[in-house]
Amino acid sequence: MSDNKLDDILREVRSIFSAHLEQHALRKTPERYVILEEIYKRNDHFDADTLYIHMTNQNYRVSRATVYNTLELLVSCDLVKKHQFGKNLAQYEKSYGFKQHDHLICVDCGKVLEFCDPRIQNIKNMMGDLLKFNVLHHSLNLYGQCAGACEKTRVQEEEKVEEAG
Repeated sequence: MSDNKLDDILREVRSIFSAHLEQHALRKTPERYVILEEIYKRNDHFDADTLYIHMTNQNYRVSRATVYNTLELLVSCDLVKKHQFGKNLAQYEKSYGFKQHDHLICVDCGKVLEFCDPRIQNIKNMMGDLLKFNVLHHSLNLYGQCAGACEKTRVQEEEKVEEAG
């Protein structure tokens, strides 16, 4: 993403967040805005502790509680999406200005891959036309096993079991 596009998105999300804070009579603290900016500079899914550790490593003075509370505020104003992928910790991702996508989750390593398929939008449109149901949003998570390192680990573990048996 170009710096100009990122700057534009950051301006827009700051404005949306400010309006949300004002509407709910909440304080506009510098820490909340720094957390928002750090999230929008990321290009991955993350959990709250990962974000907190990243920010403390960058010498930001934010508490773990501030990170958790700010994440919930950002979820409530639709600037961040919260996911619960299986039994893993809640994971988050930025959502403003980014296209709808779905997820593939590896049950072995927890890796999350994103994908887009226009047929899903066609299904949503069809629900509106046929069933007169207005789909506002959706979530599609497919669970399985990724190829690569996970697959090699599984094969090695299966071989150990066969050798021991």
